[in-house]
Amino acid sequence: MDLNSLIASFGNIGFVLAAFIVAISIIVAIHEYGHYIVGRWCGIHAEVFSLGFGPALLSRVDRHGTRWQLAAIPFGGYVRFMGDKDAASSGADGAAMAGLSAAERRRTMHGAPIWARALTVAAGPLANFLLSILIFAAFVLWQGVATERAAVGKVHPFPFDGPMLQPGDLITAINGTETPDLTALYDVADKVPPAATVTYTLRRDGRDMTLTAPHLYAPITAGIMPQTAAFDAGLKAGDVVRSVDGAPVHTFTQLREIVGASDGRALALQVWREGALMDLTLTPRRQDVPTSDGGFETRWLMGLQNAPLFSPEARPAGIFESIGYGAQNVWSIVTGTFSGLAHMITGQISTCNLKGPIGIAETSGAAASSGLEGFIWFIAAFSTAVGLMNLFPVPVLDGGHLVFHAWEAITRRPPPERVLHAMMMTGFTLILALMAFALSRDLFC
Repeated sequence: MDLNSLIASFGNIGFVLAAFIVAISIIVAIHEYGHYIVGRWCGIHAEVFSLGFGPALLSRVDRHGTRWQLAAIPFGGYVRFMGDKDAASSGADGAAMAGLSAAERRRTMHGAPIWARALTVAAGPLANFLLSILIFAAFVLWQGVATERAAVGKVHPFPFDGPMLQPGDLITAINGTETPDLTALYDVADKVPPAATVTYTLRRDGRDMTLTAPHLYAPITAGIMPQTAAFDAGLKAGDVVRSVDGAPVHTFTQLREIVGASDGRALALQVWREGALMDLTLTPRRQDVPTSDGGFETRWLMGLQNAPLFSPEARPAGIFESIGYGAQNVWSIVTGTFSGLAHMITGQISTCNLKGPIGIAETSGAAASSGLEGFIWFIAAFSTAVGLMNLFPVPVLDGGHLVFHAWEAITRRPPPERVLHAMMMTGFTLILALMAFALSRDLFC
């Protein structure tokens, strides 16, 4: 490796690390703030709110007596409540608790009513879900929601010598088949055979006319996924694939079929980007993808989505409608995660689909390099994953604490100290084992 390559490598590592630190800091800050604010509402005093671990670099004490600090190791954070013996709230500090009055004990995590403790613990993961919902909802508010009309919104740049569709055009037919609404438009376009052009019947400014223009599903790229063949090849959103191995490509379906049949062979692409032609090499990757019946299948994939020739006409979305879309996205991530884990456990898909710290850091860097929108979307998806993971019923995680609280609510007494200690050690061991296994997937898959 020459000096320039070495410098570029270190620069890339620095960018990936910076993107990961930003993403994890935002997600952890929201998670811990959920614990903090709900604990405060429930009368539990937080002594320290730390973003990061280790020695404090910056700190200040607020009017509530909580010390807010930025610590030296920026991979996590914690809230230490009054009476905790450590940052994980693994137990009470016996010596500190012994000298407290009844009123002061009520302000500790371990002296508060069980409902207050449970709400405080659950608030961290719920804050992560709320962050994800709000981000996804913000995207819907910004982009709007497609109307039912088969009307043109924004036409994407495309290398075509001839009249093109225009914003406001109402498509009434494609190749003679009527398209009464947007759903019909997509269904008809999907059945139109691959061709350089198709015939659109449309209404423009009150006049009916026909227009010969590119296929609705022309090979226009959008939504380049991090750590995929398309990302590694250098494809960008808005690129138009003109040919593969010298053969013209007219639709995205053609491109997908060529990739699916490639058996992982490197493909030579000719790509149009902002008026210029360039040559790229794409090497498809084998990946397990979910199917409509809840299972998985293995396919050769590019890692990109298709942008139709035009975006449909959109209308502004309402607040509650946007939140509904945001909640649906979070639910899809949660159900997809459980489905993937179940299929990995049963051996139906490879454990290489599991990402460890290196894989997550690389994904965050790739998302950041794709632009602000992609990075924010990644933060929303990652926040859901962090919230879900913390709800697993494993000691040391929030889910494990909730199990202890449920036990106490049923038996009217907390688990014995020695049992609690043994379970916490078991939880630490399980988490470390899982991290080691995930890291091995990053290194050897």
